[in-house]
Amino acid sequence: MDVSKILAELKAEREQIEEAILSLERLARGRGRGPGRPPNWISEITPKRRGRPPGSKNKVRAEAPLIMASATQ
Repeated sequence: MDVSKILAELKAEREQIEEAILSLERLARGRGRGPGRPPNWISEITPKRRGRPPGSKNKVRAEAPLIMASATQ
């Protein structure tokens, strides 16, 4: 086993790990959206939703017309 070769490989691996750590730290700092509209490339990716959101409280109940019809008879 060549010790100098092993040391060179370990140093190269350490440099790669340090670069990865730095890039992850930059990503962590850059998180958080600012105020305003998203950029165009993000709005093109996300689909646009129209209408009432799912789970809305203003739902039309199908039971109400049945109760009213039976009460008038």
